[in-house]
Order: sequence, then structure tokens, then C-alpha cells
Amino acid sequence: MMPRWKGKGLQAKANADPMSKIVSQLQSSLIQFETRGLLSSCSVLVEVDAELADLLNRSCFGRPRITAQEDKQWFQLDMEEAFYLCFSLKCLKVIGEDGSIKSNEELWDYFKSKKLVFPVSYKVYSHLRHKNWVVRSGLQYGVDFVAYRHHPALVHSEYAVLALSEGDNDLNGRLRVWSDVHCTVRLCGSVAKTLLTVIVNSNNQGANSPSCLEHYTVEERTITRWNPERSREDQTGPKNGTKKV
Repeated sequence: MMPRWKGKGLQAKANADPMSKIVSQLQSSLIQFETRGLLSSCSVLVEVDAELADLLNRSCFGRPRITAQEDKQWFQLDMEEAFYLCFSLKCLKVIGEDGSIKSNEELWDYFKSKKLVFPVSYKVYSHLRHKNWVVRSGLQYGVDFVAYRHHPALVHSEYAVLALSEGDNDLNGRLRVWSDVHCTVRLCGSVAKTLLTVIVNSNNQGANSPSCLEHYTVEERTITRWNPERSREDQTGPKNGTKKV
């Protein structure tokens, strides 16, 4: 499926300002101002100024939250987003309810306590982010994430992403039977997205600390509906040397 840009000239605009560059600018800004976030249930709240709010928005981390404090701006980060900034980019510190700065190990344990599949979902999130995809929540489509080629204001998302674990111990319990596959693929097709399953293999490393992530491996698979039209004979013959089946 080709990227669906939302307007003329937006692809050129995206190419001129790649996401990797924007994320690098955000990383530098967060480090420079020694930014700290506040742990709040299943998310992290970050107080920002106008410049940092713009960078967070352009890099697609978190969402602005309106509060009664007109002189302050806040962004709310999901667990995967917050841990990516803390652990992978090393540009954010998170303060717990006790007022202390949480280590990566403490955050890891906390997020696992809130979300049993956090090790798998984070591995998938970070895997896609490292490839410069914009990754947002896929809750409205019944999947874990949706992946954009660039900012959602410029282009529609291309992939609906399911984060799965290798083997029979998949905690998500999805795509177990063909009816699940059929329903999910059909839903993705109705919203013009390709279903991408990212399967995480822990290689028997467990999930006791974030250091296990370097031993995890991932396998990407796209699943699409078979179109019976493709099996019919035509007069043009196969293109680009493709063998007809």
C-alpha cells in the first residue's frame, strides 16, 4: 500500500524535515533543559514551554493536556513513549509519587505492574521508532499501534500494528484462530491500512530488567486479504517477470 499524503506538496515537506531530525532536536532540547516528568498512574506528565511543546507535537510524542493553570502547558506521555525517552534516548527523567527520580529498572517494574504485556509492546514500539516511523495508539482500530510515515497532519497511517509474543505463551491471546485473522484484516482493509504483526521472541531472557531487551528479536509480518481477482486469467500476462499462480 502506497502512502496516502493528505495534500499536494506534503511529501516534499516531509522529505525536507525528516522525522529523525525532529526527534534529534527534541532529544537535545530535553537534555539541555534537564526535563523531568511526573509519574501519574499509566502515563507521565511533562510540563513544557512553547518551544518544547512544539517539538513534542512535531515529533509525535504525547498529547497536550488542558488544565486550569493557564500559565503552564502539560503533555501526557503513554508508558511506551515515556520509557523510550528515558531508556532509549536518555533525555527524560521521571519523578515518582515519593518525589524521587526513578531509575530505568524502577520504571520498568512499575510499567510492567500496570501493563502485563509492557515488555512486548515496548519492544515493538521502540523497534518501529528506531526505524523512524511515527507510532501512535491503535486503540480506535482494535490494534496496539498505528504507524505513520511522518506526522499525522501530513499523511495517513499505513499500518495497523499488533504486538505479539513468540510461541504459545502470547499474553495478548489474539489471532489464535482464522476467524480472528479474517476479522482483523477486514477491519484494517476498511480503514485503508495494512495489518502488521510484529512478533517478539524473548529468547528465554525473561523480563526482569530492561537490559533483556537487547536480547529480544522481532519478526515483522504483513497480512492482507487474498483478492480472487488476482487468480483470473487476463490478456496482459504477468508483469515484471512475475510468475502467475
